[in-house]
Amino acid sequence: MTSKEVIRSVAAEIQLFNDIEQKETFLFVLGALFSRVISLKKAAEIMEIEPNMFLELLDIMGLEFSYLTPQDVAQELDW
Repeated sequence: MTSKEVIRSVAAEIQLFNDIEQKETFLFVLGALFSRVISLKKAAEIMEIEPNMFLELLDIMGLEFSYLTPQDVAQELDW
């Protein structure tokens, strides 16, 4: 199976969106967001939804996202 076929098969399992292109975009956006390449606001913009709705989608999927890095959390706890 080619990587494109693998991506499409994974994307097909995401039942939040209707078409495969939207599903593929969502996977790309998730990767970029959790890699901190893009912001939550940019991720929501790409998906054409409001940032709070995007955050709710992540919550529904059981994905925790924080603006804070692990170092930020440690610093806040020590403060």
